[in-house]
Amino acid sequence: MLSGQASGDEGPEPGAAGDGGTAEGPSEEDPAEPGPAGDGAANADGVPAVFLSEPVRRRAVEIAAVAMPGLGQGKVPARLRRFLKFSPVKRAKLAKSELAVALASDAAFREGLAEVLTATDSPLIEAIATGGEVSPMADPAEVAALAYLLRPEGWRELIATAVQAIPEPAEAPAAEAPDEAGLKRLAALEKENGKLRAALAEQRSAATVLQEDVRRARRELKEIEERAAKAAGDLAAERGRLKHLDAERRSERRRLESEVESLKEQLDRIRKADREHERLASSRLWLLMETLSGTTTGLRRELGLEPVPDRPADYISDELCAEPEQRTAEGSRGLEQTDPQRLDHLLSLPNPHLIVDGYNVTISAWGETLTLEQQRNRLVQGLGTVAAQTNAEITVVFDGADAIFGAKPSARGVRVLFSAKDQIADDVVVELARVEPEGRPVVVVSSDQEVAMRARREGAFPVPSPVLVRWLQRS
Repeated sequence: MLSGQASGDEGPEPGAAGDGGTAEGPSEEDPAEPGPAGDGAANADGVPAVFLSEPVRRRAVEIAAVAMPGLGQGKVPARLRRFLKFSPVKRAKLAKSELAVALASDAAFREGLAEVLTATDSPLIEAIATGGEVSPMADPAEVAALAYLLRPEGWRELIATAVQAIPEPAEAPAAEAPDEAGLKRLAALEKENGKLRAALAEQRSAATVLQEDVRRARRELKEIEERAAKAAGDLAAERGRLKHLDAERRSERRRLESEVESLKEQLDRIRKADREHERLASSRLWLLMETLSGTTTGLRRELGLEPVPDRPADYISDELCAEPEQRTAEGSRGLEQTDPQRLDHLLSLPNPHLIVDGYNVTISAWGETLTLEQQRNRLVQGLGTVAAQTNAEITVVFDGADAIFGAKPSARGVRVLFSAKDQIADDVVVELARVEPEGRPVVVVSSDQEVAMRARREGAFPVPSPVLVRWLQRS
């Protein structure tokens, strides 16, 4: 109910909105605006000014302050819009003059407030608006204010009746003359006041002691809190130290685990290398045994060791003669290094290995007439014939950069290799000669002097490329 929403608000100051019409005056729409309270004159509509006494005026302003936010902002007068952000109590206090003027002069504003009030579920407002019976327990000032705002039929008579029901303020009783009994009562009261003052002094003294105890307790509590804060800081530092130690332990553990894994990997690589070395050694030993097993037949046929670069006579001539004779043959039997029969002689040794520098042979023989693919195929097919006529192991090595051009050639008994990326065939040829066991006949075919020199250091017999080409043309 609207009567309770602003009942606790302090009313307007005297003379703010209802004192003699200084802030608001009668208008054509509402001639019922009163003059000063208690004025007996009637306005143009015949409503005595006393009907809107100060209590009625104050209550009307309070009800309007509560109902005003229910209007749209466009229906609120411009001078009242700034008060919409305040609470109803504060709005009724600050805008009482403006509200009183608006209620007296702005019929549209008052009618809008009447619509807002009628939309509520207040029984008192419904009874006043419909002309029903008003409860005798209702506040007369509120009944008059609502009748003034709603303007139902017979609202003037309703205001007059409600105003007459408003009680007059009680007058202050006249001061009685002091008598003897009153003086005695005053003395007794003074004595009692003395006792109360003494008790109050004792209480103040006790309060002082209590305050000192409280201050001391606060100081002790502060010291305890400081010690607790220091202990908490020490505990946090210790936790940080332990956390740091734990992090170091974990890091050391990960490092040790990493070292263990690295050692395991190294052990695996060593074991793998040992296995490969053992396999290579076994292979070399087997080949050496095969070579030695055929040495008897070879010795019967050769009547001595395989040709070597120097002869005993060459040694004597070098040591004792002023001008050693120019040697034109290499090896036993006096065969020149470029004689194809020398290749026959080397391939007739027990279990020989013929290693061919592929492009060194093909380019020198057919480089101007055949493509690289045709050169490879022709060389490999020719080496297949060598494999069929001898018991030699044959390996031909090409540079890997050209391996993608054409299909890989093949022939029975011929191993065809292409060097890996960033690897040249010369190194592969020398490495093949190096891994062979000492004692096995290894023949390296290449006209590259560096390859021939490196192969000779590995114990192989170098043969120029034209010797192999003539041997193939002969066969």
